[in-house]
Amino acid sequence: MNGTDHDTIVAPATAPGGALAVVRVSGAEALAVCDRIFRGRGKLADAAAYTLHYGRIVEPAAAGLSPDADAPAERTIDDVLVAVFRAPHSYTGEESAEISCHGSQYIVSELLRLLCRAGARMASPGEFTIRAYLNGKMDLSQAEAVTDLIASSSRAAHTLATTQLRGGYSADLEALRERLLELVSLLELELDFSEEEVEFADRTQLRETMEQIDARIEAMRRSFTLGNAIKQGVAVAIVGAPNAGKSTLLNRLLNEERALVSDIAGTTRDVIEELTNIDGVEFRFLDTAGIRTTEDRLERMGIERTLSSITRARIIIRLLDATQAGDTIPAPDFEVRQDQRLLTVMNKLDCCPGRTLPEGILGLSAKTGEGLDTLRCALRAAVDTQALYHGDTVVSNSRHAEALTAAHDALLRALDGLREGLPTDLLSEEIRQVIGHIGTITGRGQITPDEVLQNIFSKFCIGK
Repeated sequence: MNGTDHDTIVAPATAPGGALAVVRVSGAEALAVCDRIFRGRGKLADAAAYTLHYGRIVEPAAAGLSPDADAPAERTIDDVLVAVFRAPHSYTGEESAEISCHGSQYIVSELLRLLCRAGARMASPGEFTIRAYLNGKMDLSQAEAVTDLIASSSRAAHTLATTQLRGGYSADLEALRERLLELVSLLELELDFSEEEVEFADRTQLRETMEQIDARIEAMRRSFTLGNAIKQGVAVAIVGAPNAGKSTLLNRLLNEERALVSDIAGTTRDVIEELTNIDGVEFRFLDTAGIRTTEDRLERMGIERTLSSITRARIIIRLLDATQAGDTIPAPDFEVRQDQRLLTVMNKLDCCPGRTLPEGILGLSAKTGEGLDTLRCALRAAVDTQALYHGDTVVSNSRHAEALTAAHDALLRALDGLREGLPTDLLSEEIRQVIGHIGTITGRGQITPDEVLQNIFSKFCIGK
């Protein structure tokens, strides 16, 4: 905290270029600052929370902020609506106002200038959300979700961000933290009654509980594969021999001529990445160089990048040329991991009318668009978002995934210690490490002695 934390701050809340704009003001003096340049039916400082007020934004006539009778008339900047929010029931937890004005850049800049002259200052990047976090309006993971929500460009990414912002994600983490805190409390009770050799934490039940917690942590950690793909765009590598029609297929999927198409084999030398939305999920298509043996140094470099794209792809479209492929489809000449989905697609069916496709092979013509909808359906089906839309926890932040990995590793050490008869104080410390790693996600951090004491006295009734 520093001396500027309690300043009244102001910033545009909408991007420039629209017909309307919103300017947000927050701080103890937010309403008083607005009153110095707002002319309505009454004072905003006297207004009730969640009320909307029509009036004018003016530039006071005199050098001071209160016009006098001999000064020229006040200059009106714009007609506005002002929404009033009272502490602590606002986004930041402070007294706040949101001024809706016309979207002219001149009007917005004049409004900001007058508010700053009236006693506010321009907010630094993210300062409204920082204040919301510091004032207990959201935890750290929810604050991070604000950025994800703004950046979301698909239904799935939007659902992911809103679920995290509304606290469902935080509730799961808090439930894990509470269970771990209970284990620590039991173990530390044993330390307090060590002379009586009382065992408050049955070691069999303790192990079962720790294994259940670890299973939940692992499930959250594994969900990062899906969450990160949704957030960044599901990576789809289009691979195949030169002239199989990879670039034509990319152009069809994007509905634009993005990749250069030529009958000359080896035209694509570098990986082209483009995004498109299919049924609420954003896909990141990677058009790659054709895989073949070549002496061309530039083409070889392109093929190396193709192999790299296959490694980072979640879905691989292996494109075959119907005019060149036989009845037996050979195995791919690259490795497919368990976490990847391979779609084998036969292209150029317009050149081979009536051809029967082997089972499991999709057919299409990238040139005419025939079969493209089937491919889109297969791509969408390869991304299971049912858990996401049913409110299950899906991790999308790499910092969170790293913290969960650290928590998992610490819990495994605790389980090993339990198995090897680790002394109670050291076992308790290992579980505290798990709590600390989970706490870094929401900003709770390590547990405090007061939390342990409160848990002990409230749940185990020591001394009534």
